Amino acid sequence: MGGDFAPDNTILGAIQALKELPASDCIVLIGDKKLIIDKLNQENYDPDNFDIIHTSEVIEMAEHPIKAFNQKKDSSLYVGFKMLKMQELDSFSSAGNTGAMLVGSIYSINTIPGIIRPCTSAILPKESGGITILLDVGTNPDPKPDVMFQFAILGSLYAKEVHGISNPRIGLLNIGEEEEKGNMLAQYTYKLLKDSKEFNFIGNIEGRDLLGDKCDVIVCDGFTGNVVLKQMESMYRFLMKRGFVDDYVKRFNYENFGGTPILGVNSSVMLGHGISSPLAIKNMLLHSKAMYEVQLTQKIKKALKRYPENNKRNKL
Repeated sequence: MGGDFAPDNTILGAIQALKELPASDCIVLIGDKKLIIDKLNQENYDPDNFDIIHTSEVIEMAEHPIKAFNQKKDSSLYVGFKMLKMQELDSFSSAGNTGAMLVGSIYSINTIPGIIRPCTSAILPKESGGITILLDVGTNPDPKPDVMFQFAILGSLYAKEVHGISNPRIGLLNIGEEEEKGNMLAQYTYKLLKDSKEFNFIGNIEGRDLLGDKCDVIVCDGFTGNVVLKQMESMYRFLMKRGFVDDYVKRFNYENFGGTPILGVNSSVMLGHGISSPLAIKNMLLHSKAMYEVQLTQKIKKALKRYPENNKRNKL
């Protein structure tokens, strides 16, 4: 029931995804059962192709996340996280209230032991082909250096395991390439990253390098990352509106990936754009399947065991 165009776009996207999934996989639709069945019948699609879990409440996009999540216990978000916690689902996806999704992730299934703060990411298309992963993009607007260090761990594993990038190159977004450049957060984060032998840190990168091939994962605070992400979305809409379209420009379309995982929590959770189209919903579900199948959560847990507790040094 989450998203600006729910439940119609959600249901249409689920239909598209089911056509591409093997028969052994099952999509569970959580929401108003009558609305779901009516829409499926309207599309001449058999409701028995899905598992349908009825809920009577909806967390609206503008509601206060913590208050809504705690009060609306028969909402699709609350029930979805409850089922995920009870291992009745292997992954949970929604284009609903972002704050409520984060609240559900942290307080229902919890963060992976050792993770200070979960984060979200965005995909940037490289001009030369391939992708760059940017994180964080809004979940942590004011992190400490130790949190940024963990972004590098999460981004490196996500790039390698889900996107097939061997030995991902990690860059720190800054206002210059030199080690001493930037604010205190950037300088202390650099010191943590350069000392690690667990991922391939290549140093600072600048804003002009975002779409190049200097690195595969860009680490930044959530405030900066969110500004970058929305600037990229604005640029894409501007170019489309003016007719400057080619194969590269089309790769900026958020529908290509559908959603972003909430990295660092104890299960597979995918967060979609509020304006998600059926195509975006479909790709978000397929992305969630890939997340689950590579067992990213277990690999993050294993990786964290290699890091001593004093990785939290050099706090601001």
